[in-house]
Amino acid sequence: MTIQKEHITAYFRDLQDRICRSLEQADGAGRFQEDHWERPGGGGGRSRVMDNGAVLEKGGVGFSAVWGDLHEAMHHSLGLNEEAKFYATGVSIVMHAHSPKVPIIHMNVRYFELSNGTCWFGGGIDLTPIYVEEEDAQWFHRQLKLVCDRHSPDYYPRFKPWADDYFFNAHRNETRGVGGIFFDHLKPSEEQPIEFLFGFVRDVAEAFVPIYTSLIIRRSEEEFDEAEKQWQLLRRGRYVEFNLVHDRGTKFGLDTNGRTESILMSLPPLASWKYNHQPEPGSREAETLAWLRKGVEWA
Repeated sequence: MTIQKEHITAYFRDLQDRICRSLEQADGAGRFQEDHWERPGGGGGRSRVMDNGAVLEKGGVGFSAVWGDLHEAMHHSLGLNEEAKFYATGVSIVMHAHSPKVPIIHMNVRYFELSNGTCWFGGGIDLTPIYVEEEDAQWFHRQLKLVCDRHSPDYYPRFKPWADDYFFNAHRNETRGVGGIFFDHLKPSEEQPIEFLFGFVRDVAEAFVPIYTSLIIRRSEEEFDEAEKQWQLLRRGRYVEFNLVHDRGTKFGLDTNGRTESILMSLPPLASWKYNHQPEPGSREAETLAWLRKGVEWA
């Protein structure tokens, strides 16, 4: 059976349901509130947000399936000369924990289709620790490499540097976190038909819950103090800077009059900026900054 957009959409809708249930169980107290929305040009989605859970201070899990005429900005970015309609569906997740010992995590999986017959997948998972724990970063990357290697030995060596390059705060000369994998415009081919690519995207998506719940179990019970909370707020500020300054999806959504609440769902509930903050040499904060560079061979 040839995979159609309806099959992909149904999978993403079910994925949102299952991930929300798993995160509620992992949190132990928080519950997601659901907000249905419609896109004027066609389609819509479900935004789900957890506020002030036992572990998660804010978590967003969004599903969308939208379609219609291609926006002028998209014509330009895709290099299209002819008129075209589009269909896009996907799931996007960002989790912000109360504890500075539990990292921020982001996942996005998406499918895009044009009326001219072109289609592709995109997505990835990346981790933004408040304090970089080398063993956690290595373990995280090993999990992603295992997923990639099940489908192609070329995937992790391609998609890990892509994440390093994409999740980079150029104006700070630092990566957003310890990276992960990032991929886009994965188009079906004779060697990798749509069934193959969809299988890979599903494996990436299914890796999210076991990876993040394991990190919650490892770190959520660790004690922390007010100084560590203040560092968390500063690091969240850098996260906000990336999303608003560099993230293509955020910028495109805002530029094309997308639904603002859903676009900005990824932002933390609290963040801070301190002028010219410099951590003490040799401190754990300084050690974390030293890890925030491209090209670290975590796996």
